[in-house]
Amino acid sequence: MFSSVWRNIETQLTSYYFRGLSKLTAHGAAVSASPGAGAGSLKRCLVVPLLSRVNLQKLRTVGLRGMHSSLEDVTLDSMQVKILPALQDNYMYLIVDSKTKEAAVVDPVDPELVIKTVKESNVKLNKVLTTHHHWDHAGGNERLVKMWDGKLEVYGGDERIGAMNHKVCQDETFTIGTLKVRCLSTPCHTSGHICYYVTATNSNEAGAVFTGDTLFQGGCGRFFEGTPEEMYDALCAKLSALPDDTKVFCGHEYTLQNMSFARHVEPDNKNVQNRIEWAKLRRATKDPTVPSTIGEEKLWNPFMRVHEATVQNHAGISANPIGTMEALRKEKDNFKA
Repeated sequence: MFSSVWRNIETQLTSYYFRGLSKLTAHGAAVSASPGAGAGSLKRCLVVPLLSRVNLQKLRTVGLRGMHSSLEDVTLDSMQVKILPALQDNYMYLIVDSKTKEAAVVDPVDPELVIKTVKESNVKLNKVLTTHHHWDHAGGNERLVKMWDGKLEVYGGDERIGAMNHKVCQDETFTIGTLKVRCLSTPCHTSGHICYYVTATNSNEAGAVFTGDTLFQGGCGRFFEGTPEEMYDALCAKLSALPDDTKVFCGHEYTLQNMSFARHVEPDNKNVQNRIEWAKLRRATKDPTVPSTIGEEKLWNPFMRVHEATVQNHAGISANPIGTMEALRKEKDNFKA
């Protein structure tokens, strides 16, 4: 019964917003529901007090249907990246070429939100970039392909990815309008994980890399199907080689949890301390903490700092960055903030 009531509440809130939220919030009194009250009483009890506590402007973008963060746009010279929250803490991304308005979506686990955003933005979606096969990243592919009117090219590096029709490997390239996409093979979290590095053609401006569950802000993914050597290669060879001003769009909102561990590893690192305070302010208003940059990750992410003496000393392993990577991951797996 409660689930059906909640669906009705969501529908009401949506309709109230489009009809004008001020009409709903003119009265703040709550209606108490007795133990034997019906669904109507329960709805009244829940809706009015709830809205009186919600920032109404944030409700427009965060909403109540699983959105952990507000929708936000990041504009670079040649592209726009629309940050789309999904599930409990996932991020999808809509990449739009500023010149042609061609677009690609990264890990579209919530096809309905993707289609809504594409239509509202009046862009031409024709590609899906899948970082890896886990359901919270690839689970919406097949549904999106069925729901979308046009043809979609679905990229990925693993046969387990649903609806994939373009399998890619290290250094393979393709385009989104005038934007160039280079694939980076980063196996470890899963054996077929791909990061997508997107840049403007014939330009030196900052690019963007979509790292899925390989590189997080302040952390990295678990080694489900790989080794410390592979994660070291992914983070400290391939991703570290990108320009420092490259924007990093990762797959989850894990910043505060990861930064807590980073502070545990390097308690005197001012970059970590400052980022934690910044992230707390962002999360207090449900704003996303992505993106960071490659250069910033080198300053505060312990998994990209395994060459640093302070990180190696914490791990108890000197002059061995791969051993440090392994020790940090094992510790992080059981770390309680």
